[in-house]
Amino acid sequence: MKAVTRRSALAVSALILGAAGAAYGPAALSAGQSASATTASTTSIPAADKNFAMKAAEGGMGEVELGKLVQSKAQSDQVKSFAERMVKDHSAAGDKLKDVASKDGLQLPSKMDSSSQKLMDKLQKLSGADFDKAYMNAMVTDHQKDIKEFEHESKSGRNSDLKQFATDTLPTLREHLSLAQQAKTAAMNEARSSSMQKQASSSSTSTNKMQ
Repeated sequence: MKAVTRRSALAVSALILGAAGAAYGPAALSAGQSASATTASTTSIPAADKNFAMKAAEGGMGEVELGKLVQSKAQSDQVKSFAERMVKDHSAAGDKLKDVASKDGLQLPSKMDSSSQKLMDKLQKLSGADFDKAYMNAMVTDHQKDIKEFEHESKSGRNSDLKQFATDTLPTLREHLSLAQQAKTAAMNEARSSSMQKQASSSSTSTNKMQ
């Protein structure tokens, strides 16, 4: 009887352990592995790559929001066309960067960078040719800086996903710079023409008063 009782107790213990294994075995192990993989993925991204991703995300959002403002406020059709291109291309690049960040467990910022916000505040106080010129001056400078940062990530990045993103985006940024330089020239010419018209109008008014 004692032998039977001991054997029964062992059987019950085995059943309990088996149930625990079913409840906490494969499923729990899978969840734990998933969490560990995400943590490892995030922590494995080098600081320089993370910094690049953060700046690219913030700058891209800034280009989109500025582009929307310029589309509704610019005087030059060429400047408006450039702004439309900024909204389209940087929205697409932002979506690609989000996919990369999601894959690598990286949390991106949700608003534009401070320099874009300062430019936004400045542009909202301007109008006409002065508005167009200020925007295009900023776009040439910004894209020159962006190209350098993306070239560095493309050559020296250690995270393969972010490095590929930089490489794939560079041709578009270089095209943006070329378009920005052309639109800047057009904006400056319009600003010069507008200034000459104002001077001519002022001179004409003064002459009429004297007569």
